[in-house]
Amino acid sequence: MMRWLFALLFLALPAKAAEEVVLGLSHDRVSITANFDGSEILIFGAIKRETAIPEGPPLQVIVSLSGPSKPETVRRKDRRFGIWVNTDSVEVDAAPSFYAVATSAPWSEAITEVEDLRHKISIPRAIRSVGAPMTVENAQAFSDAIIRIREDNGLYQLLENTVAVDQQTLFRTSIKMPANLVEGAYQTRIFLTREGRVINKFDTVIDVRKVGLERWLFSLSRSNPMIYGLLSLTIAILAGWGASTAFRMMRNG
Repeated sequence: MMRWLFALLFLALPAKAAEEVVLGLSHDRVSITANFDGSEILIFGAIKRETAIPEGPPLQVIVSLSGPSKPETVRRKDRRFGIWVNTDSVEVDAAPSFYAVATSAPWSEAITEVEDLRHKISIPRAIRSVGAPMTVENAQAFSDAIIRIREDNGLYQLLENTVAVDQQTLFRTSIKMPANLVEGAYQTRIFLTREGRVINKFDTVIDVRKVGLERWLFSLSRSNPMIYGLLSLTIAILAGWGASTAFRMMRNG
């Protein structure tokens, strides 16, 4: 009886993944300073196995990096009586401030539509929009507009064939982060796939924060907006006066 009970308990234990991610980061913190003009994160790792490399289609790796999400209101403009006016608007529940996804193969080979829907890896899946007013036609165009604008600004990136995989064991990629980053925790996810199916995933976080004078000014703008406004006005006046004085001296000299 005890032997049968032990066998049942053993079967009830979760199966250990045949292939697992062991991850590394070039750095897990990005500091935003006055001269910050972007950063490049190197993401690398290895695949740990208990057995030999499985035969069949090669292992693929997908890496996603997502900034803090927040609701967005997207408006459509139309020309009425010669004037451009807002006509329709859609509330997007959550759109990442930054999103990059890198793959070791063309997207269609790296993951299936079903797995993408389950894990929400692609850029369109990363944007959460519950619904739009019934009066709005082609509501998907509003989410597409967010993607198009942020792709143009380097905030959304699809980086196919940029993850190097060596001997189906080591992988590495780099993702460029622009200067106009939003503070917060940047979720990093690594997916291992075979034949488009996710077989293992790993999550970690990269912290992006303002430091030094930028941190103080940011905190002041939130805690004492009136003082921050007066300080900004004073700095602007002094800068204008200084530039005017310097120009006058150069002209007289």
